[in-house]
Amino acid sequence: MVQSSASPKDFRLWPFVVIAAVVGIAAICFAYTAGWLSPNRLTPKKLVAGLAPPGGPALGHRRNHAKGICFTGTFEANGEGSSLSKASVFVAGQYPIVGRFNLGTPNPNAEDAMVRTRGLGILITTPDGQQWRSAMINAPIFPVSTPQAFYDLLTASASKDPDAMKNFIGANPEFLTFLPWAKSDQWTESYAEEPYNSLNSFLFVDASGAKHPIRWSLIPAAHPVSISPQELAKRGPDYLEQEITQRVAASPQHWHLMVTVANPGDPTADPNKAWPADRRTVNVGTMTVQQIEPERDGPCRDINYDPTVLPAGITTSDDPFPAARSAAYSRSYNSRTAEEADYPRTATGAKQ
Repeated sequence: MVQSSASPKDFRLWPFVVIAAVVGIAAICFAYTAGWLSPNRLTPKKLVAGLAPPGGPALGHRRNHAKGICFTGTFEANGEGSSLSKASVFVAGQYPIVGRFNLGTPNPNAEDAMVRTRGLGILITTPDGQQWRSAMINAPIFPVSTPQAFYDLLTASASKDPDAMKNFIGANPEFLTFLPWAKSDQWTESYAEEPYNSLNSFLFVDASGAKHPIRWSLIPAAHPVSISPQELAKRGPDYLEQEITQRVAASPQHWHLMVTVANPGDPTADPNKAWPADRRTVNVGTMTVQQIEPERDGPCRDINYDPTVLPAGITTSDDPFPAARSAAYSRSYNSRTAEEADYPRTATGAKQ
């Protein structure tokens, strides 16, 4: 029989060797995630940096959708969503919302007429403490199909190379399907008149465990009134915030939460691909905006509208964007909250 040459001391050291190995593997995984071992890999740091304007980010503000205003209100579930998801937020009842209307720009002082994309963030909380967070935009589809393509779009847009966008479109022809909406000069005159779309696909899980691929939209009850960017510019750089404040003060505003259910074969991993208009839709409830508050001291200021914060009964799908957005949002949140001195809380201070 061959005898082991290991001494008792060697066995005493073995647990520490195992721990060291685990820590080493974790460090390598973390380095890989951060992009340190693959410099060309897209990382949250790269993605957030790509959003910054030439002069750098607006300190203390969100790195994108930096211009916004808070609201509070309710989501009243009608019970219809419970056939698709066991999430408690769909049980008939009323649940509080903290939300944020915003513009898709890294500049908190941007003029309204210069920004085509309008957004809406919501956080719904149920009595059992679960949360549903969502960040939506008014576009019918997303500009590109993958997070890498989105980063490439940001890079091309900022490039001084006259052929940068041409080369980008050559590599990402799906961008052409987004242009008709982006270039349209018929905008609405209010945040209250916009539909807001998840664009990303998620899975609703029902009480039996069955999974339903879905997307959702908030459809306004208010009748949309078209306005050109030129006319909007005449109403002032901050007209949208002023208008929604006055409108909600006069009367609460409502949106219907419509859930669209995919058919087998519908693309769930590509937010640039719209689903056919004949897909099943379910009205699962009504969002009511009851009060508007400036962001500087408002309840939405420090909320990270991370789309992967979901209640039991809703999960992510094979769509890669929610995970990428979550990582980028986290980096943005950590940066801006560390810069509070650059965006001080004061009820009377001017917006920076």
